[in-house]
Amino acid sequence: MAPVLVLFFAVPPVTAVSSDLVGSAVMKPVGSFVHLRRGTVHLGLVKWLCIGSIPGAFSGVIIARSLGRGQQVQDIIRFALAVALLLAAIGLIIRAYIRLVERARRRDGRATPLPQGPPSVRLRPLPTVLVGVLGGLVVGLTSVGSGSLIIIALMVLYPLLTANELVGTDLVQAVPLVASAALGHLLFGDFKMEITTSLLLGSIPGVWIGAHLSAQAPGGLVRRALAFVLLASSLKLFNLSNGTTGLVLAVVLVFAPVLWMLVRRHYGFPALARRGSGPAAGPSGPQRKATSE
Repeated sequence: MAPVLVLFFAVPPVTAVSSDLVGSAVMKPVGSFVHLRRGTVHLGLVKWLCIGSIPGAFSGVIIARSLGRGQQVQDIIRFALAVALLLAAIGLIIRAYIRLVERARRRDGRATPLPQGPPSVRLRPLPTVLVGVLGGLVVGLTSVGSGSLIIIALMVLYPLLTANELVGTDLVQAVPLVASAALGHLLFGDFKMEITTSLLLGSIPGVWIGAHLSAQAPGGLVRRALAFVLLASSLKLFNLSNGTTGLVLAVVLVFAPVLWMLVRRHYGFPALARRGSGPAAGPSGPQRKATSE
């Protein structure tokens, strides 16, 4: 939201970041409640992430204040985030491709089957805390990253988590993270109540609907939506014009599904995945659906 406020509504960057974070501190618990109720949250991961992200977010605000309000500093941060978000979108695509190849190998009997039932995730405290610290710093500096950069890091550290569990865990851990950053900006930032109020009027019903959709949607659909949102955010942070951004996104919407269907056909799967059918059953029997599409 901060890039939208800056690029489309000419809100000063410091004000946009402060208002966005305070609004997010109110908005994120709405979606978190939905995921907690549906059981798509790994509370152990939330704990270790918060140990790093809460002090990291508050420190990010202090660092941002120490840098001043110069446009050059804002441009550097914005460009770095644009690159990170683009890499995150590409990472989602690569992950989906690797999963497809794994399914083909299991179907052909060239790989061991996935374990049945919910994934057993072994917690890695130190790397998880470090992810929280780095994610908190980025959020405190820019208000961006609590729902994008951290979720990509979780995908790398915990590949057995399903897409719905990734979204739910990331959203819940973002509540104290954003609250810490919001408190810092209330104390040291340039918070504007009227901007935050406007954001909340649209964000609260929007995140409620989105949380319900992501908690029930197929894992593959959630990942595609995440990749598209990350790409759109990255293009705007690169300062591309609205026309250019719209054109790129339209091309992606038209051609990306076709290319993915061709890739599926190349590996012997139907062009369109059938929800509820799971991967093709081979010698090892049916596999888990949520992590395979």
